[in-house]
Amino acid sequence: MKILLPQHVKTIISTLEAAGYEAYAVGGCVRDAVLGREPEDWDITTSAKPEEVKALFRRTVDTGIAHGTVTVLLDKTGYEVTTYRIDGEYADSRHPKEVSFTDSLQEDLRRRDLTINAMAYNETTGLVDAFGGISDLEGRVIRCVGDARERFGEDALRMLRAVRFAAQLGFSIDEDTQAAIRQMAGSLKHISAERIQTELTKLLVSPHPEMLLQAYELGMTAVFLPEFDRIMQTEQHNPHHCWNVGMHTIKALENSPKDRVVRLTLLCHDLGKPAAKTTADGVDHFRGHPKYSEELSARVLRRLKFDNETIRQVRILVRLHDVRPVLVRELSPDLDPKVRVVSEKYVRRLIFQAGRELFPKLVQVCRADILAQSSFRRAEKLFLLEQTEEVCREILKKQDCLSLKELAVDGRDLLAAGMAPGKQLGKVLERMLEDVLDAPEHNTKEYLMSHFVP
Repeated sequence: MKILLPQHVKTIISTLEAAGYEAYAVGGCVRDAVLGREPEDWDITTSAKPEEVKALFRRTVDTGIAHGTVTVLLDKTGYEVTTYRIDGEYADSRHPKEVSFTDSLQEDLRRRDLTINAMAYNETTGLVDAFGGISDLEGRVIRCVGDARERFGEDALRMLRAVRFAAQLGFSIDEDTQAAIRQMAGSLKHISAERIQTELTKLLVSPHPEMLLQAYELGMTAVFLPEFDRIMQTEQHNPHHCWNVGMHTIKALENSPKDRVVRLTLLCHDLGKPAAKTTADGVDHFRGHPKYSEELSARVLRRLKFDNETIRQVRILVRLHDVRPVLVRELSPDLDPKVRVVSEKYVRRLIFQAGRELFPKLVQVCRADILAQSSFRRAEKLFLLEQTEEVCREILKKQDCLSLKELAVDGRDLLAAGMAPGKQLGKVLERMLEDVLDAPEHNTKEYLMSHFVP
């Protein structure tokens, strides 16, 4: 098997080989190259010790010197070069107490997590596949190198990584690997929120976000996302639904674009339903659940160390995901797309609440939510959503005022008119915007100053 290596990778390997050392491209880059995918990064493993690597290249950075890793810089691009090593005992389900260098490539590959990540390649030797990585790629199987319990005992995050790789590649997880995860899922509590967040995000934006269900079935979400376990156990006997809340969430993820904020929103959009649930005459209701879900989404995302801007966007989308459009006329039986039924006032206010940038994501969230519901009135819901989207395009084309900064009047105009600075000034601007959202033609300085300034 021949793999086309980038020129920089060839240069690093040939430089190390010319000095008498072994060197190979290793890990995920080899896996992706075999699959015909473009690797994001190229890592190199070598028999050379870190100081020997540094002596051969003009520009290096000690990125992980204690674990044998040196970054070699070529034309401002960094390549991690790591010495063959054997990891010692793991004390915290993540870090080995010590590492020792070895001259054996096979021993280095033996310590890696999955067979598909334990292959190496150079142009001299070709592909080195000591643990059946090619066979598992062909069989579309995720399997640990050696004993799965040992691998997960070394780093508990490998359990979530196994599901993440299955989601990214569309593979299944080997039975023994699954059994080990069920037995050891609790040790994920030792893993930092930041590392959990990274793997969860990659899983969610993968081609198969529904693999979150397997993380649940194997006991992992109970550790880092117990809110999901709760919605998996929450039924919703209601004409609008045919799944429990958790399965509805999974179906919504499947029907959404691979957008980080959209999929995080869909993960969180119904987390508040267990708290909002009431039942009358055998029908479940979830009135006010967006408010509960917004509060829970903020709590969950903070716990998982997401950044403030992501949390802000998700909160807005969760809050608005269940809004009901205001109609200016009754729906026609044939849902004629030429007949406008959705109120422009409603859409202007919705754009204002979401913000211009987030509004397209809100539409994507709402569409995925509808497609994950029962067929009851689905055509009507999708029709109204499409009309909302079309009205939005018309509003943006007309350049209607949709925010305070687009008002024809600002705080300086009010101060010049004799108003005192302070909260009252802001309230006047807000009243002006309320009026303009209903009647865009009122957005002139003359009208606003004459109608709202004493």
